[in-house]
Amino acid sequence: MAISASSTIASGKGEGDWASSADRWIFVFMAALFFVTALAGFIPDSVKKLDMVAASARPSFPAILHVHALLMGAWLSLLLVQSSLMASGNRTLHMKMGVAAVILAPAIVITGAIVATTIYGQYWEAASLATGAERAGFEADLVIKGNLTLRNLVGAVLFPLFVVMALRARLRDPGFHKRMIFLATVVPLPAAIARLTWLPSSMPDSPLSLDLFTLAWIAPMFLWDLVRQRKVHRAYIVWFACWLPPTLLVYAFWGTDWWLSRVPALMGVG
Repeated sequence: MAISASSTIASGKGEGDWASSADRWIFVFMAALFFVTALAGFIPDSVKKLDMVAASARPSFPAILHVHALLMGAWLSLLLVQSSLMASGNRTLHMKMGVAAVILAPAIVITGAIVATTIYGQYWEAASLATGAERAGFEADLVIKGNLTLRNLVGAVLFPLFVVMALRARLRDPGFHKRMIFLATVVPLPAAIARLTWLPSSMPDSPLSLDLFTLAWIAPMFLWDLVRQRKVHRAYIVWFACWLPPTLLVYAFWGTDWWLSRVPALMGVG
């Protein structure tokens, strides 16, 4: 037995088996990373904001926000389950459960749009009723939310676009499919990352930190692929080509009077 094990290691099979297994489990790791990031970002922030609501320091949460949060949590949970099923070789159940993505993705986009307009409307109303320093505070919040609307619009386009790309490729190109699902999921993830207050941030002056963290959060998967395949997988090229142009547009309009003057009408309050 000792001679057999030594021979296996010497021939490189042991290393190959480990790497082959890691090829599958890296996606489980990524799903777990996304899931934990969402929990770490949103739970403390939500508790803090609930205390502010109780103290009348901010508007209450609209019901649609809870619906959106549940849908996003369901998406991240599905991602973790689906990646685990594939890593353990249960492809049949994986394909059956994949139907849920077709329902969740549009529901996330629709509820996200309603949340954005509802919360902006709350702050707009609060600012119009407030006076003095309180009014100035709400108006400052409106500027921040107006700028974030740019990123929300980009996300509302890119997230479903990447999901559609992933689902269309599920049979003919499974490698593209699984990577693009993760690349789609990272698009809205900065909403959670931004709430990790121990991380450095360029907000609200610039969205640079959000974009850098977006890239950082997909780096483990990207680097593993690069090491294993010795080339950049096509999924990353397609994703980056779609992600970069609208991201640059966000920088072009961020904080400009032209954009901020148009956000109220876009949000239905102007």
